[in-house]
Amino acid sequence: MLNNWHDWVGTFTGVVATTVVALPLAALAVWVLARRRSAGGATRAWRTALADVGIVYGTVPWVWMILLPGDQPGVVRGQVSLVPLRDLLEMDTGQVVGNLLVFAALGFFGPLRFAALASVPRILALAAGCSALVEIAQYLWLDRVSSVDDVLLNAAGAGLAALASRRWWRATAGVSSDQPRPARVAGR
Repeated sequence: MLNNWHDWVGTFTGVVATTVVALPLAALAVWVLARRRSAGGATRAWRTALADVGIVYGTVPWVWMILLPGDQPGVVRGQVSLVPLRDLLEMDTGQVVGNLLVFAALGFFGPLRFAALASVPRILALAAGCSALVEIAQYLWLDRVSSVDDVLLNAAGAGLAALASRRWWRATAGVSSDQPRPARVAGR
């Protein structure tokens, strides 16, 4: 069970439990952000609040999990695999699905929150860059395998999630959500 601090922050089970426990806090954060933004006159306050929290809540636990040390930290040196698609053939279904989900929230909510990200190539580039940073961190500080296939799967997951939210991009494009609503003129 989760008996001490390490069990909560240093194990896969702890990350999952912490994520589940944090769900009501994430919902509360959406509500508070949306209310504050609405009170300030921001347009699309609920959408942007959901996107802000969704990006963080949907990405941080995955990144946290993949930055956990392996079984023998400090003993086994990290490895690098730079041949595309070689590791993919050896991954089990759980690893493939997990890699697809790492930056999926960023891919889904990013274009809804930031009009500049409303492009699949931009999302792919952002996710690939973020994934490469994670893989470099794994190599430098953890006893994990840093693989180009992880980068490809992470970016693909973000791209697929971006495509899933694409129908809502047009409603966001060109609108800065932090701007006050324009004043309505009487009689029009």
